[in-house]
Amino acid sequence: MQLDPDTCYSALLTRDRRFDGWFYVGVSSTGVYCRPVCAVRTPLKRNCSFYPSAAAAEQAGYPPCLRCRPELAPGHGVLDLSGQLARAAAALIDQGLTDPAGLSAVARRVGITPRHLRRIFEAEFGVAPVAYAQTQRLLLAKGLLTDTTLPMAAVAGAAGFGSVRRFNHLFRTRYGLTPLSLRRTGGACGQEDRLTVSLAYRPPYAWRQMVDFLARRAVDGVERVTADRYSRAVAFAAEPGAPPVTGWIAVTHDPERHSLRLTLPPRLARHIGRIVGGVRRLFDLDARPDLIDAHLPEFAAEAPGLRIPGAFDGFEIAMRAVVGQQIGLPQARLILGRLAQRHGTSVPDAPDGLRRTLPDAATLAACTPEALRACGLTGARALSLHALALAVAEGRVALQPLARVEPTLAALQALPGIGDWTAQVIALRGLGWPNAFPAGDLVLRKQLGLARPTDMLAHAARWAPWRGYAAVHLWRRATEGETP
Repeated sequence: MQLDPDTCYSALLTRDRRFDGWFYVGVSSTGVYCRPVCAVRTPLKRNCSFYPSAAAAEQAGYPPCLRCRPELAPGHGVLDLSGQLARAAAALIDQGLTDPAGLSAVARRVGITPRHLRRIFEAEFGVAPVAYAQTQRLLLAKGLLTDTTLPMAAVAGAAGFGSVRRFNHLFRTRYGLTPLSLRRTGGACGQEDRLTVSLAYRPPYAWRQMVDFLARRAVDGVERVTADRYSRAVAFAAEPGAPPVTGWIAVTHDPERHSLRLTLPPRLARHIGRIVGGVRRLFDLDARPDLIDAHLPEFAAEAPGLRIPGAFDGFEIAMRAVVGQQIGLPQARLILGRLAQRHGTSVPDAPDGLRRTLPDAATLAACTPEALRACGLTGARALSLHALALAVAEGRVALQPLARVEPTLAALQALPGIGDWTAQVIALRGLGWPNAFPAGDLVLRKQLGLARPTDMLAHAARWAPWRGYAAVHLWRRATEGETP
């Protein structure tokens, strides 16, 4: 990513939050690197150098600022195709695929060779993937040391370090202080029975509209949504073939700090990279509302900072979309609740009345269509959901974030009972594709006063590449609309 020094310095002078996380500034007079929103006195331009990532700033010899805390900066949203693969790889690294051997797995997940990954990654972030991964591990550890009371060994493990000794050495070498001294300086606080971390976004953020959307679709016993809190049960396989890791998460809004507060039990600390990634996708925290709202002025005045309600898990959105075909939200929630009760994973000791998770693809693939019909699905939808689960479980369809959209849409629509509407909803919420647009949606057609999908697509062309955000705005306007 090419950085213009004049533009960067102008953003630094005004502490423009639109640029937070898109570049970092190394300050030769203080010897640290900062976010462009750092509250300290603005340095002289001649003392500033600008970097496209925290890893690039650290590679240049700058440790992170303890005041603005670069580990709290929002991430990169999807803006164009050229950097999409590099950002997809970065997202996977952030979620825990951080060891050198794992980088080959990252390359496979985004569909390119390791050599091509290194080339596009260095062009986008200014460093090699291995260096980026090391910086992300250190920044994650720095945040945990500052914000939590986790023991040192737990912090090292959560951040992906093989040993406390290795963690201490790298931390001292890179940052010039020990983990223990940083904790003493930061004054970590928190409850021993729960872990809370801060997840930043670029303001504004339409929190009320987000929780309204999620509340209308909340599945009893799986999720609980109030005006100021979203909580849900979670279960995922940490390793292939291993028993699922179970637990719960809760998310609240901290508007004064332009962040969400994520709370989870300490036993999930080792998986915090994966969980944070899921929450950032679910709440669309890496979006650029300055660009999106400017492109959608007819909607933005009504709900500035509206985000796409995403997915903690891509298959869950696909399951919701299939279940929700041609039925109302109350009925869809009832069926999903039965699927959770009969085939989901039990989550003990969770707060807020959370009891079970929705089933994963492997579990539903092992069911018979008749067992799915017993949960309230029609015969056709039971066959469709079973085929979808089998395709995901066998790896024929990948629903991870930033998967290649066109091949995924084609693979989905090749399955029985999945047409354009279902595939577009999955692309929008499951894959986080901002230009998805379910032109066959009845609520959208009513809102626009258009009957044919071709007319809908022609009308929506003005909103590209943010058609998905326009769709969410239209659903928001139709408060009684029933979409998955």
